[in-house]
Amino acid sequence: MTVATASQNPEERARLRSIAFLNWAHAIDHFVLLIYPTVVIGLEVIYRRPYSEMIALSSTAFLAFGIFSLPAGWLADRWSRRNLMAAFYFGCGLSLALTAFAPNLTMLAAGMFVLGIFAAIYHPVGMAMLIEASGARGRTLAFNGVCGNLGVSLAAGVSAALATWLGWRAAFLAPAALCVITGVVYLWLTPDDRHHTKSRVSKPAVPLTPKVMTVLFGLFLVIALSAGLVFNVLTIALPKIVDEGVAASVPLVLVGGIATGVLVCGAMAQLTVGRLIERVPPYVIFAAVTGLGFAGNLWATYATGISLMIALAIAVAAIYGQVTVNDIILARYTADAWRGRVYAVRYFTLFISAGAAIAIISLLHNSDGFSLVLGVNSIIALIMFLSTLALVALIVNIEARHAAAQPAE
Repeated sequence: MTVATASQNPEERARLRSIAFLNWAHAIDHFVLLIYPTVVIGLEVIYRRPYSEMIALSSTAFLAFGIFSLPAGWLADRWSRRNLMAAFYFGCGLSLALTAFAPNLTMLAAGMFVLGIFAAIYHPVGMAMLIEASGARGRTLAFNGVCGNLGVSLAAGVSAALATWLGWRAAFLAPAALCVITGVVYLWLTPDDRHHTKSRVSKPAVPLTPKVMTVLFGLFLVIALSAGLVFNVLTIALPKIVDEGVAASVPLVLVGGIATGVLVCGAMAQLTVGRLIERVPPYVIFAAVTGLGFAGNLWATYATGISLMIALAIAVAAIYGQVTVNDIILARYTADAWRGRVYAVRYFTLFISAGAAIAIISLLHNSDGFSLVLGVNSIIALIMFLSTLALVALIVNIEARHAAAQPAE
């Protein structure tokens, strides 16, 4: 469809507008959760507490981020995906403001817990909406992933700049205002969708037997758990890894800038994967990127200086590259009517691991620094790679049986 045709078609304009809001929400979702891991470097000095103790406070946000994805996905399939996305915008804004005005560390942790509740809405709800609006098109999902990656990438640099120039509370207040403003515009431009609930398709593109379905989604859960651990260890610890491994004794804003540069590699990887998916079977790409992720994490365990940054860039690119292909494969075997709940379970497993990731960072860093943290992370990346190979073998068998069962044209 041409741009001129799209501009004359109200339904197409509404679809594109919905995708744009979902892309923006994905960026916000990852940005707001990674403000604290950068700001905490300055808070160590303010509160005179060690990094291992201060970073543990953020576990409240990531715990809520995982747990509350389950009710969000259930409500998305039974009530209104649009209204839940509005709650996402307003809830994130208000909880960021609460965190900014926290008078002590207890209230700071409470504010981040509330932030995690509302941030949990996006992935099970937003991904179900995006799959429906885009028809699971590779490039559209990849660009959405890039938007999320940019949120992660910019969080370190922008938060460090705001904390340096205006104080750490400003790092929370500025995005709080942006979230509330976006929520108002979203409600104004997006119609209610509660009437769509009963018309959603209840059968997947490829039907599965109960036994095959159990094995398939079991492997997806193992991959989600391991990917969540690898992802969260890398993104949460990255500013401090840069601070210790490359940029010790330099201003916080430079640490944030270097961390942002590493994370931008993830955005570039997803754009590449989005194009490759339209030419190469998704499961082949899935195996390749998880293997690359293991190699990057293993290299980072032993690297220092510039080599460490290159290794981390490879690891980050791989962990982000697998997200798009993972979503596309899962969508093929999941009916739209159940998609919110299925994605909720996947993202619950993915994000609940953030609490474990923070525990890994806190305990292992206190024992032997980031070499031990990255070493354990490489072992988890290996488990993810081996699980992906098992998933690929199963998918090849499923697709062969599905093709054989189709009537000849």
